[in-house]
Amino acid sequence: MAKITIYSTSACVYCKMAKAFFKEHNVAYEEKDVASDEKAREEMISKSSQMGVPVIDIDGQIVVGFDKEELSKLLGIE
Repeated sequence: MAKITIYSTSACVYCKMAKAFFKEHNVAYEEKDVASDEKAREEMISKSSQMGVPVIDIDGQIVVGFDKEELSKLLGIE
């Protein structure tokens, strides 16, 4: 199983959509709230070079935003 980390904020609609997508497909993930966790925020910026959320790290592959097609491809979901 891929190691998945989603960098998000509680108010982010696209973050909620990504988490719902993961739940729908029974995909386990770790969530890091960049609004309250400075270390996670720095980690996210280091990985993606930007401040927008969500940033999703799938085994080192970075997806910025909720890109259902790209997430499906990386996770092997049809």
